[in-house]
Amino acid sequence: MYRLIYRSKSAASVDWDCMRDIMHSSEEHNQQQQISGVLLASASHFLQIIEGKYEDVNSTFMRIIHDPRHSDIKLISFGCIDARLFEGWGMKGIGVFDFNTETADALKTKYGSENNQVSFPLEEWMVLAMVHDIHVHKKLPNWKR
Repeated sequence: MYRLIYRSKSAASVDWDCMRDIMHSSEEHNQQQQISGVLLASASHFLQIIEGKYEDVNSTFMRIIHDPRHSDIKLISFGCIDARLFEGWGMKGIGVFDFNTETADALKTKYGSENNQVSFPLEEWMVLAMVHDIHVHKKLPNWKR
């Protein structure tokens, strides 16, 4: 089992319509490939964690890097894992741009801000900590601790 994490810059401002398009286009592929994970989006950036078999994660990432909806893709990590963190999440989409002020301010204080938005980290441990913090604040279902 493998986990890949990347961050990218959005080609256009991200909103729920954009997130729905991304989730819809990846839903069937992820189910067929048994990919799980989470996609975080601010108004200007994406942060995605993908889990699955090596070949499936790699081919999914190769497809993602050619998607014109983003650029400046930074691979944060790609490595072997003992177990999935996101079992049961074909791909969960989380719009950080839609968080309440309290949650957004807490994340900005802990992880920094970029253009008055939550800044997505570039280190694996910080990405996983951020997702955990979001889980705690948003009370997301089906999270393995």
